[in-house]
Formats: sequence, structure tokens, C-alpha cells
Amino acid sequence: MLHTHSRIYIHVVWRTKNSERILLSDTGRKLYQFLIDKSKEQSILIERLNIQPEHVHLLIDLPTNVALADYIKIVKGSSSHWLNQMVFVNATFEWQRGFGSFSVSASQLEVVKRYIENQSEHHRRKTFAEEYEEWKQQYGITEE
Repeated sequence: MLHTHSRIYIHVVWRTKNSERILLSDTGRKLYQFLIDKSKEQSILIERLNIQPEHVHLLIDLPTNVALADYIKIVKGSSSHWLNQMVFVNATFEWQRGFGSFSVSASQLEVVKRYIENQSEHHRRKTFAEEYEEWKQQYGITEE
């Protein structure tokens, strides 16, 4: 009997509601650990994680028995609830609706890891919104 073997690398991004820049250093560090812990609970391996003031980059190895949308719903919902309970922000915290997810080939894994690690430097040259529009074009995503 064959075993199931799978490597499905997904680069996931999502923003705060209205792109509010509220995930600053202390809040971002605490959220970082929360997302790692919540992902472990869901049996998701995080390859890289970077939290910017208004968005999150997450590179995961998605197991075959987990639906991406279900996982993101859990981590976004639970982290929003947790942030509001812990009063890390001055107003009610919300994430934007939805998320972006992009497949990553094994040959590009290290490139994407470095890209995620260097977000602060990268966004000195290009905004997240500009970058996201480029990704949509590169992956052939059109608005309907």
C-alpha cells in the first residue's frame, strides 16, 4: 500500500481592515507567536511568517487533509478575537475580508522565504497594494 506524499507550498497574504497600520512591534510579535501556536493546533507547518503593520505574509506547507479556506478562517477569526480580548489595539480589530493565496514551487521556496523575511526593506520600494496587483497579474487573476 502506498502512503500519501505531498508538498503543497502556499504563500498566503491578508490585510487589516482598511489597511490600517496597527500591527506594530509589540502587537506584531505577540500575533506572530499566536499564529504559530494556532497553526500547530491545525497541524500546519509554517515555513515563514512576517507581520507588517497592515498585512501578514505566511508561507505554509499545506497537508492534504486540510482545506486552505478552512485553515485561514480559523487563524484569521481566532487571531481577531484574541487581539480584541487582549486589547492590543485601541479600537475593535478586524481583518479585511478574504485573502490572497499563491502556489510556490519547491524550486522557488528559498526565494519566497527570503522575500517574506525581507518585507520591511522590500516595502520601502513598493507598497503592498502595488505588489498585490502585480501578483494578480502574474498569476492571471482577473476581477469578475
